[in-house]
Order: sequence, then C-alpha cells, then structure tokens
Amino acid sequence: MGLRSAHWYAGNDRNAYIHRAWMRRGIPGDAFGRPQIAIANTASDLTPCNSHLNEVAESVKAGIWAAGGVPLNLPVVSLGETNVRPTAMLWRNLAAMATEEMLRANPIDGVVLLGGCDKTIPSLLMAAASVDLPAVVVPGGPMLTGHFRGVPLGCGTDVWRLSEEVRAGTLSNDAFQASESSMIRSKGHCNTMGTASTMAFMAEALGMTIPGTAGIPAPDSRLLQRAHESGALAVELVREGRTPSQVMTRGSFRNAIVTLAATGGSTNAVIHLLAIAGRLGVELELDDFDRIGAGVPLLVDLQPAGRHLMDDLFRAGGLLAVLNEVRESLDGEAVTVTGRPLTDYPGEIWDAEVIRPVLPDAGIAVLRGNLAPRGAVIKPAAASPELLRHRGRAVVFDSVEDLHARLDTVDVDETSVLVLRGCGPKGYPGMPEVGNLPLPAKLLAKGVRDMVRISDARMSGTAYGTVVLHVAPEAAVGGPLALVRDGDPIVLDVPGRRLELDVPDLSSRTAVTTGFANPVRGWQRLYVDHVMQADQGADLDFLTGSSGPEVARESH
Repeated sequence: MGLRSAHWYAGNDRNAYIHRAWMRRGIPGDAFGRPQIAIANTASDLTPCNSHLNEVAESVKAGIWAAGGVPLNLPVVSLGETNVRPTAMLWRNLAAMATEEMLRANPIDGVVLLGGCDKTIPSLLMAAASVDLPAVVVPGGPMLTGHFRGVPLGCGTDVWRLSEEVRAGTLSNDAFQASESSMIRSKGHCNTMGTASTMAFMAEALGMTIPGTAGIPAPDSRLLQRAHESGALAVELVREGRTPSQVMTRGSFRNAIVTLAATGGSTNAVIHLLAIAGRLGVELELDDFDRIGAGVPLLVDLQPAGRHLMDDLFRAGGLLAVLNEVRESLDGEAVTVTGRPLTDYPGEIWDAEVIRPVLPDAGIAVLRGNLAPRGAVIKPAAASPELLRHRGRAVVFDSVEDLHARLDTVDVDETSVLVLRGCGPKGYPGMPEVGNLPLPAKLLAKGVRDMVRISDARMSGTAYGTVVLHVAPEAAVGGPLALVRDGDPIVLDVPGRRLELDVPDLSSRTAVTTGFANPVRGWQRLYVDHVMQADQGADLDFLTGSSGPEVARESH
C-alpha cells in the first residue's frame, strides 16, 4: 500500500526530517508508516448542534488507533444555523473550500467527516468529493424530544407554530417565552425532519456512512460505538483505496432522491445534492428530483409533515426500515463505504404509527413556467392540499426588510399570493431561509394558517406550508420574479407542475431592481461574483469538478 502521507514522511532528507520531527510529540515510532486519518471536526460552541462532536471525535480516534492508523484532529469551518448572520448558506461554499484545501495541503491519507447542523455535512461532503481521499461521515445525531405542558416540541417547527399563535393572539407571550427552556432537551441537532436530519440521511443514502448510523440520537451511546467503528473503517478505506467518487455515483444520487421523498426531507437537500454532484462530475439535474421521486410514498409520520420526531423514528426502526419499504426503487449496484450496497442492509419496522404510508406521492415537485423558466421547488408533504391548485393576486415584497415593514398593512386576503424577491443566491446574498413568510396578523386573527408563498429564497427544513422556493433565475439577476406587480394573477398548479404569471405581455415591463449592492471586499464579494443559481446547487462556478488529492509542492 502506497500512502499519500509518505510524500511528507518517507526518506532521510531534511524535509522528511522536519515533517516527522514536528509531528512526533509522543506518538509511536512507527506512526509515520501508518495511514494518517484526519478527523474533519466541525465542533464549536457557537454551533450548538455540533458542540458535542469533540466527544464523538474521541471515539473516532480510538477506532483509528485500534485499526492501526494515526488519528489527527482537524478543526474546520463550523456553521451554526441558529447564530450565523445573515445566513449560514453564505458560507457553505467557503467551509467546503477551506476544508478541501486543508485536506489537500496536509499529510492525510483518509478522513472522517464529523457534522451535524444543516450546512456542515453538505460542506464536508463537497470537500471530500473535490479531494477524493477515502472518507466516511459520522453525523452528530438529533437531540431528544423536549416537552412543554405535556406536549412534545419539534424544535424549529414549533418555533414557527408558537410564534404565529402569539401573533394571532391565541398564545400569551409569557407562555411562549416559558417554552424556550423546554425546546432543546439535549445535545444534538433539530429533532424534526429538518435540513440537519435530512442531510444526515442523504449522507447515508449516498453511501458515505456505515448503514444504520444516520438518525442515532446524539446522547445515545450507540453513536459513540458507531463513531469508533467509523474510525476503524477509515483506515480500511485507505488500505483498500475506496474513495468518495467510487461511492457517490449516479446510482447513489438516485438512492438519495428516493430517500428524500420517502422521509419527507427538506427542500434544502435539493441544492446541496446538486452541489455535491457538481463536485464529482455526476450528471444530476433539478428535474431528476421530480422524475425519480415521483410516486415514492411518504413513509415517515414526522414533523413538519406529520406528528412524531427523530428519536421516535430511530426507535421505530430508523432509516433502514424506511428504505426496506422502497427497496424496489433503490439502485442495488451503488456501494456504500463498507463496499456493500445499501440494499444489502435489512430493516424492520418496530412502530407502525411512526413508519407508515402517509402520502402516496411525496417527492419534491419541480415547477416551471414563465415565473420560473429554470425551475422552482415545493414540498407537497408540507403544503395544504387545497392550495396545491390555486389562483390568486400577487402581494409583492422586494426584500426581507420590506416584508417586515409592510406585512401587516398591505391589502391582502387569504386567497392572495405572497411574493418575496431579492433573496436568491446573489440577491441577499446567500439565499436565506426566509421563504416561509409569516402570515399577515389580520389573517391569523381570522384563523388562516397557510397561504401560497413564492420566493427565490430557501425555507428551513423545519418549516411547513404551501411555499414555492428556489425560483430560478432569481430576481436579482433579472429573473421573471422581478417583473411581478401587486395585483398580478398568479397560477400555482402543483399536479401540473406549473407556476405562471397570468399576464398577457411581460415584454413591456422593466425588472424591479432587488437585492443588496455588490459587496466591495472579502468573501461576500467573491461569492456574489461567482455563485451559480439554485438549479445548479448555488456552488461557486470555479469549484465545480474534482481536482483530486495531488500533493502540494515542497516549500522547505
């Protein structure tokens, strides 16, 4: 076995001496001939969902040592969804790029990827795809369910629900504030089928975890056991030469799309999977999500589309039990990091209230029309069935600030269509999770809890409603969304996959200028100059494709 790290450590010259001498610090004398395994660790106190990953890393280290490798903790850029402003998505590509460069620059033979919060697993997978060193993912796991007044709380989902009840006058602000200490019961990421849970499942469906790992609750000791096994597997991956490009194939992305539909996963997965595929050179298009996911039933009764939460799903049999129900839709040739296909792993349902047919067709719907020539997405499982076919007059907001300033004063009724623009990849910048617009207070007071909403933004995976997202091209680059005026009739036809502005002649209209002025410096300037549209995964145009693990030139 020829180790990549030997380019640093092998030999008797000055450079090899320097590399070994500075790394010795008490490690065994034969360590430099063993596989060097980085632990790309997104633990951070400012990423609360990942703050426990240092503990997980210790189990990974033990597994690496036990298998004959050398573990090397590598802290990488960590993005906390709840704290980072203006949106963690602005830095997903930066985190991916920084991790990619550090893996390529260092004497690393393989890597274990530790992530949890929404953007951390996607950025780690993008980096691993670009470098193509042997890699395995250990998701940090969901938190345990908290309760308030005897009722289980879905973090994120119940934040939206309870805050709207306060605005509607049906819940006191004191009660709302009292629920805060009950919302987050333990370490771990959101316990709904939000983006964090979804991307852990996507990592497993892509073959990048040991099957059965995604969804183990963060406080569960079995997560540490699986972390140990993943560390040992990373050493085996190096010895066998199995890399992400051999695992994440076209068939693996098919499995991910089937999994996304069967679990009612977040629409954010669409953008992340497109970006990961772009790094690998795998052909994946927006329409694939509709074509492959169409007809796949929703099999998980989980918030935000259902009743239960992630620790219920784990108890009920977990992802493998769900996938066993859609086995005929999976690609049986796509291998996982273990070298065996996902379909080799059985699963059994232990609670048929949690894992059961909920909807016959739950895939992400891709809409097209004169409002979205390059596509838009909606999650039917989270929408109101009666609104999936709808015609209403537009009420337009040109920015998030405009929305907050005028929402409760605009001329609107329950049949109106709320339109938010200027919030796409370039426009905000970063494509924030503001697509699930709050409803006007006067409609909440009337008992209205859902309306058709359309934007070029994203939506939290924990959110719900009849929300059309990722409209491409976005308004800030002159997309048709910039042509909409108050009062324009908009037609939404999800079964027909249409999104239309029912105006006879748009050619005479001038696009409204939306979005922020271009930043003058730093990452935001680089991002705005190079970010692609949502239907291309919102990656940077110069980061598509894999550049491999080539060794940097020696500088000593």
